[in-house]
Amino acid sequence: MPDTPPPARTTPALLADLLRRHPRWVDAGLVVLLGLASGPVALAGTGVDAWLWFVAVHAPLVWRRQAPVLVCWTVYGLAIVAAVLVGIRVNGIHPELVVAVAIYTVARYRPQRHVWPIVAATEIPAVVLLLPGGPNWTSLGFITCGLAATVLLGVTVRIRRAYLAELEERARRLERERDQRARLAVAAERARIARDLHDIVAHNLAVMVALADGASYAAGTAPQRAAETMAQVSATGRQALGEMRRLLGLLRDDAVGRAPQPGLGDLDSLVAQVRTAGLRVGLTVHDAPPVCGPGAGLAVYRIVQEALTNTLKHAGPAAEVRIRLYSRPDGLHLEILDDGAGRTAEASTGGHGLAGMIERAAAYGGEVEAGPRSDGPGWRVRARLRLDDEETT
Repeated sequence: MPDTPPPARTTPALLADLLRRHPRWVDAGLVVLLGLASGPVALAGTGVDAWLWFVAVHAPLVWRRQAPVLVCWTVYGLAIVAAVLVGIRVNGIHPELVVAVAIYTVARYRPQRHVWPIVAATEIPAVVLLLPGGPNWTSLGFITCGLAATVLLGVTVRIRRAYLAELEERARRLERERDQRARLAVAAERARIARDLHDIVAHNLAVMVALADGASYAAGTAPQRAAETMAQVSATGRQALGEMRRLLGLLRDDAVGRAPQPGLGDLDSLVAQVRTAGLRVGLTVHDAPPVCGPGAGLAVYRIVQEALTNTLKHAGPAAEVRIRLYSRPDGLHLEILDDGAGRTAEASTGGHGLAGMIERAAAYGGEVEAGPRSDGPGWRVRARLRLDDEETT
């Protein structure tokens, strides 16, 4: 299906975007509007010099955003000179209007320390000129109120824009953090699936190799038994393929139904599968453990699976394994003992199997110990998982 084209932008939106990208055009337009507002009255009956001074007072506003303080003082000084030397002045319109725009710009774009000198330079001369010899309170009030309104408007706009900019930055920061958390969650999920794939492939291949070896030994003397063993090899391979398809499906599409993961209740079937390969396995449960959540149950299942896989690989299918599972106040305990005297420490601890067991136990505040048995030949794996209230029912 072709991508839907973005909606066409309206003319006002295009114009607003153009003006945002060219703010000096906006300021030039503002200068023209100010000139049209006061020029016809201020310049009526004047000569060329008045026109030149009028343009000189307004022109600096074109650069008001780039240098607000310099432009404000320039406009203020030129307005005083034009009023004194040329007499271009219309009460309430010029030069008050152009000076007010310059002061607003300073309050809008610069800190308040730049505003107070301009306020003082405007208010003090007004007080000195209007109060002595019959106070002109109306004119003084007009200047004071207009000055206060101009400064407050600029400060308010500046604070509001800063607040909106902070909100936008916070939204962008939250979006980045959300994306980062999503990437970390994906990485953690992929690492979990990688561990599961390792456990599934290593365990089932070890069982299939042991079964295939047994079938090859029995092929000459007991063909029927060899055929039954090869059927078990096929069943084990199909089971491994099914589990791998489920895990790979989770990688392809989150919408794929998540089939139930194995847990404590599946330990009996795991032990039965390994027994078909010739390994003698005993499972004993003491002090019935609590009903674990799916995560803890899967961790126990995978630890047992990895330990049995290592026994098949390094001690051989003729070894004997004892599994004990029991509950204590400090958590769920697991012990796997085998009598395989032929294995070496290097062979048993290499690869990713032990690291995977340690990671699974650590996810539940536990630990794993693996090493040679102290009471005789063989290997021992001990694991403990701490179960919080939300992980038990």
